[in-house]
Order: sequence, then structure tokens, then C-alpha cells
Amino acid sequence: MTPTDPMPVVIVAGLHGDARRETVGRLLREVPGGVALHHDLSAGPAGTVRRSVRDAHGETACGDTPLVNDCACCALREDLVPELVRLAEDGTTRLAVVELWDSVEPRSMAEVVAAHGHGVFRLTGVMTAVDPALVLPCLSNGDDLAEAGLAAAVTDRRTVGDTFARQLEYAPVLAVTDSPGTGPDDLALLRQLHPTATRIPVRSGRLAAAATAGFDVAAAAAAQHPACARLPHDCDAHGVGTLVWQRRRPFHAGRLYEALEDLCCAAARSRGRFWLADRPDSLLAWDAAGGALCVENAGPWMASLPDAAWELMPAERRTAAALDWHPEHGDRCQHLVFTSPGLDRARLLALLDACLLTDDELTSGPDAWSRPTGFDHLLDPAV
Repeated sequence: MTPTDPMPVVIVAGLHGDARRETVGRLLREVPGGVALHHDLSAGPAGTVRRSVRDAHGETACGDTPLVNDCACCALREDLVPELVRLAEDGTTRLAVVELWDSVEPRSMAEVVAAHGHGVFRLTGVMTAVDPALVLPCLSNGDDLAEAGLAAAVTDRRTVGDTFARQLEYAPVLAVTDSPGTGPDDLALLRQLHPTATRIPVRSGRLAAAATAGFDVAAAAAAQHPACARLPHDCDAHGVGTLVWQRRRPFHAGRLYEALEDLCCAAARSRGRFWLADRPDSLLAWDAAGGALCVENAGPWMASLPDAAWELMPAERRTAAALDWHPEHGDRCQHLVFTSPGLDRARLLALLDACLLTDDELTSGPDAWSRPTGFDHLLDPAV
């Protein structure tokens, strides 16, 4: 790094606080001149967010920043960029480590850092720190963040499980601690949840290289979109299974809605995309962790768009649709992935297949599909 180079910035996220702090400490020791910036949001309900700056030897500065819109995360966003500019202009910081507070998700902060560097600093890495022994307990935790004292705002309705899942799956690098309670099943679960991640032992001495390897915010966002997400492959190891279920015919909305509770509780983590017979134009996203399911409309299927609209869609969407094209249904498909220890594959397959339209229902058409269904309320709450 020369004096004219932008200051490299790495984001370290994770609900596993001890693992996150160990990771940050190792980075500071690996990179002489490294500085860690942390916003403690735990005092948010009292009206302030505490900011601390430290190097490998300890804390060098601290201060408070007021809440913005009663939201601790908003205060973090407002304060983060000026602090990074200050560190960069100081000229002595060789690496800025942004240590996110427990429940802050890396995607939003990565996009803030990438958008506001302006040649002064640049985002060069995103990693999530993980204690493998805590992956399953954390992922299976359906408590609201507020119940756990981890909400970033009074309106924060996220759960521990879904927050951890997004932290884990967004980061291309997982910093893995050497936890004495870790078993082969914990490591298998971690690999199956995020098979494309680079897993680096915290004590390996390789964190600094990963922190400055580079990070593409646009590519990371595309990889999270339900239409082109890089979902795990079918796998079974050390008692942990991943079932990939793909079909072409649509779901019967009524039967699927009745089966939602059983399906979302069938695995520690499930995600993917699907379509309903009575909503043939809507690409629906499936996201479940900790027994809680989120179903959202993620926009149109490419097959529902006129040809002229294709050029307006991101290249990743067009490529994903072309690779998965069917002569009758286009890119419409069922692609759901379930990952869990002790996965009951046979029961899960039977339950999913039973929710599809039968041959008779396909032949009879919409008149044979009961309406309304629970999805009308779930997807159109204002109606």
C-alpha cells in the first residue's frame, strides 16, 4: 500500500461474539498498523451508540454518537463513513477492520462502505466469524432479537436464526475458531450451509490475505437474489444432510399453505425459490431458519416478461434463466434446499411432492384450484 492508495477496509461480522473478537484481534496482530472500529449498539435503547477504536495494543479512542431515527443501525451508518475517512486521512492506518455489533448484517454495511469510499478507502473483504459448535444452536434459535437483547431498533422484528443465516451466507470468507466443543457434525453443517465459502482457521495466519483479497458488492448481492442464488448441493455427511428438491410443475397454493409449518420445521435451514399455480408470474422466495419462515414476492419470472424487457434485467438474471429454461414453463421452477442434522429425506420428499398440482388438476385448470388461500393474506396483506 502506497500513500496514495485507498485505505483497505474489511468487515468482520457475526453473532458469535467471542469468535468475532478473536478474529479481529488476530487481524490486528497480522497487519502492523491495523485499526479496528467498533460501534456498540447495546446502549441504543438509552439513546446513544458507543464507538471505540483500537489497535493491536488496546483502545486508542472512544466516543458516543446519538441515535438516528431511534435506530442504532442508522446511527452506525451515519458515523461509520466519517470515521473511515478520518482513519484514511491520518495516513498511518494500513487496514481498517470494521467489527460489526452482534446482530448487524454485513450486507448493508458492505454496501455503505463500497458506495462512499470515493478513492479514500475501499472495501477489500467481508468475513463472518464462526464458532462451529454454536452454529446449530444459533441457527435453530427462533427467538426475536429483542428477546435476546440484540435488536438494533424498536421496529427490529428479525429472529436470531434468520439473522445468523444471512450473516453466514453473505460472507465469502468464514473465520473459524478452534472451539473445543466442535465435532465433525458441526463442521459438516457449516460446510453444507455455505459450501462456496473459504473457511480459514483464525489461528492460521491467513486472515490478512483474505481481508485484502477484494470484494465485489454487486456480485455478492446477485448471489443472494432468489432467482440466481448459489444454493447448496445435495449432500450427506456425519449425520447432516442437504436435500435439493427441484420440480417443474406448480404448487397447489392451498395444500402448500397447510404444509408450511411442517416444512419449515423439517430442517434447521431451508431456502430457495418456488411458484404457485395461481400466481404463475411471481417468483416467490423461501427463507426459513429457527422454525420461522419468510415467504416474499421476489419479482417476476423471466418467462412472464415480454422479450423487450429482458435487456432491462441484470445479466445474472438473464444467465440464470437461460441455463434453467424449460420449453413449457420457461424459468419457472421449484428449487428448494433443506439442510439439517438428522434430515428425514423420505418424509420431506413425500410432503413436498404432495403439494404439487396433480395431473387431474393440471388438466382441469384454475377452476379446480380452491381460492382464496392463506398465501393471499401472506403475500397481499393489504388486500
